[in-house]
Amino acid sequence: MRSIATMIAFACALFAAPVLAQQPAPEKAAPLKNVESPVVFAPRIAPASATDPENLLYLDLSTGGRVVIWLRTDVAPKMVERVKTLTRQRFYDGLPFHRVIEGFMAQGGDPKGDGTGGSPLPNVPAEFNYLPHVRGAVSAARAEDKDSANSQFFIVFQPRLSLDKKYTVFGRVIEGMPYVDAIERGEPPANPSKIVHAYIAADGPPAYAPPPPVAAPSPLPVPGAKPAPKPAAAKPAAKK
Repeated sequence: MRSIATMIAFACALFAAPVLAQQPAPEKAAPLKNVESPVVFAPRIAPASATDPENLLYLDLSTGGRVVIWLRTDVAPKMVERVKTLTRQRFYDGLPFHRVIEGFMAQGGDPKGDGTGGSPLPNVPAEFNYLPHVRGAVSAARAEDKDSANSQFFIVFQPRLSLDKKYTVFGRVIEGMPYVDAIERGEPPANPSKIVHAYIAADGPPAYAPPPPVAAPSPLPVPGAKPAPKPAAAKPAAKK
């Protein structure tokens, strides 16, 4: 009986082998189409120190005080270096805020004063980062070309998050925001507020000094008007 069972098992194996051999090999998974690869962001590094004087920009404004800006070398090192270089060259001293929009921002840093100027240095490539355009954010102004930032910048009055990752945020106002709020509005303003002096804190700048008052112009003479008569000379008193 055992030999018969062994023969039956052997016969079944012979018949099953061709069937197993005829089964198709499993298909390889086809690559997915129209699927974008995930964007991989570089890991964030430690923020620049907010107490290191090398990372603090002082703007003495004609609106009455000093604005302190924390420069973020960790996210925009090239733009920060540009601002430091121009500040130490006294490039920003005396420049106006030429475009100031209520509820949005104040833009300055243009030697031409019309939004078309910049420094003689090459443009700075974009350094878009995760910092948001919230109140007090300081961001690099640019033209249509994303790599066209140079010397101009703007300070945000109220959040404008639609600008995030489209403009390079390189700093944040940490003191003196009321002096930014007082900047004259207009495109351009009729009487633009100015940067009296710009300093890097590490250079040991003097304390803020308000700009000297501007003397009122002398009134122009009215055509055809007669000059005022001169007062008569006093007669000497008679001797007694």
